[in-house]
Amino acid sequence: MKFMNLAAVLFLASAAFVVYTLFGYPILLGLAARRERPVRRRFEERSVSVLLPVRNGEAWIRAKLESILSLDYPSALLEILVISDGSTDRTEAFAREFESRGVRVFSIPPSGKAIALNTLMEQASGEILFFTDVRQRLERESLKNLIACFGDPEVGAVSGELVILDASGQEDSHVGLYWKYEKGIRKRLSRIDSLPGATGCIYAMRRALAAPLPPGCLLDDVHLPMLAFLAGYRLVLEESAKAFDVSTTLDTEFRRKVRTQAGVYQILFAFPQLLGPANRMWFHFVSHKVARLLLPLAILIATVSSFALPGNWARTVVVGEALFYLLALCDPWLPRSVRRISSPVRTFVILMLATLCASSILIVPASRFWSTSTGGTTEHPGR
Repeated sequence: MKFMNLAAVLFLASAAFVVYTLFGYPILLGLAARRERPVRRRFEERSVSVLLPVRNGEAWIRAKLESILSLDYPSALLEILVISDGSTDRTEAFAREFESRGVRVFSIPPSGKAIALNTLMEQASGEILFFTDVRQRLERESLKNLIACFGDPEVGAVSGELVILDASGQEDSHVGLYWKYEKGIRKRLSRIDSLPGATGCIYAMRRALAAPLPPGCLLDDVHLPMLAFLAGYRLVLEESAKAFDVSTTLDTEFRRKVRTQAGVYQILFAFPQLLGPANRMWFHFVSHKVARLLLPLAILIATVSSFALPGNWARTVVVGEALFYLLALCDPWLPRSVRRISSPVRTFVILMLATLCASSILIVPASRFWSTSTGGTTEHPGR
């Protein structure tokens, strides 16, 4: 009897944690965001250094540099720095085609994205650092819209918005359910005060607030903006600054999620003060980032303890869990009408598995989390 009571307590506690993390916190956040802290946008021309690290990005580098050169921003104030991080294809050669148009190209042995960015930051002279990746196309007004946010002296870093497109060039509705959920949280956090990180392919920060990244850092787009946040500045989202990418396979998304969640562990080690009163967004950071790391464990506890629930509760809950996972497993073979429900379930299960795998950062080197992406390139171009 005591064992059954313990199982019920474990099940209810873990289930309550799951419900709070996925639904309760977003509802509380929505209520809190009604009291918006607006950004006082005012565009002023500032010198900008564009930092573009790339490894084996020959498929995208020309289009990316054309996208940067087409930005609606004074060319005299724009410094474009590209670094090839041990590329073994024609990335560097293609990039050097743009040197006559003012692009500066550097090359280093394969060292990782953190070292590549540190090298570029040493060379940068602009008041603002603009970070981007090779694969995503930038909207023409994106940089100007980011820079306008720095008219607010409280803003230290600004994140743009990533739009995922399908094969027809329209916003991808399949990826959209998860991505819209995540972007909804980010928008509300920005309204309250600050995001817990930026979108890696499109963000900017004041150069005076930047510092070298630790070797092996997996999330430059969290580590660098966090320096600004902990210095008392805001990290805000500028929705009108957009970058466009094509949808990827769930397998690629799995690897990316493993890397990004492993990076969150790194952030906790690098900035332990985030878990204490020094973090003015402590409640939101714990409810959003830390709770996400613990979510797979809570689901596992709920699943195991459900077998020992008293009476018919065990049968009812276990059958429900089995149907949930069966729906995820069968998703690729189900009719399209059913996949409206099964695909989000499958995506959720895979992302939870990725988060569970990310905990291996505690025992394996960070370099193991940079995998091979579409086209044979390392995941430098990721988002």
